[in-house]
Amino acid sequence: MSRRPPALLFTIVALASCLLGYWLLTPRADRSEPLAWMQQWDAEVFQPLLAERLSVAQLGRQLSATELWLQPGPRLLLRGELDGWQVEGDLALSEAQRVSLVEASGIGADAAEQPQSAQLLEQLADRPIAAVDLRPRQAVPAARLSASLGAPRLRLQLQDGEAWVYPQQGLTAHLQDDLVLALRAVPKRLLQH
Repeated sequence: MSRRPPALLFTIVALASCLLGYWLLTPRADRSEPLAWMQQWDAEVFQPLLAERLSVAQLGRQLSATELWLQPGPRLLLRGELDGWQVEGDLALSEAQRVSLVEASGIGADAAEQPQSAQLLEQLADRPIAAVDLRPRQAVPAARLSASLGAPRLRLQLQDGEAWVYPQQGLTAHLQDDLVLALRAVPKRLLQH
């Protein structure tokens, strides 16, 4: 009887061990789930904002628990929630409207922000939104943003992370340690030089 079967068995076990090790150490393609709301928001929020056609009412329909807040400066902000994200829409105000707002509210430069009435929110429903800021309440991996929007057109290194720019959505993402810290959407004219 020859000794080949044990040598063949040893060779097969060694080859299988090497293949298993290679399989375990090979990086896999990231199969992150896209953000569920991103496609709808691209059509109903980001594209209208890009064209400067997004109103307070349109943004408010996408959010839950919407409130209007007045900040020193003055700035009027529409705040709400979206699937674990805090959302702020900055209302577009002319200089004359800002002066009038300061006179009417009496808000000073060092004053605390103030909630505004639901009645005022209804009156401002047709006002345009100048920018939208989104902040996740929980950690959101950058891979989920990539799965939603694809690769960014531009990546910029920052002191405290990285910025991904998606000009087709008017969107800039601030990332740190492969986590999304914030998203900011603005009109197209602000992205052009």
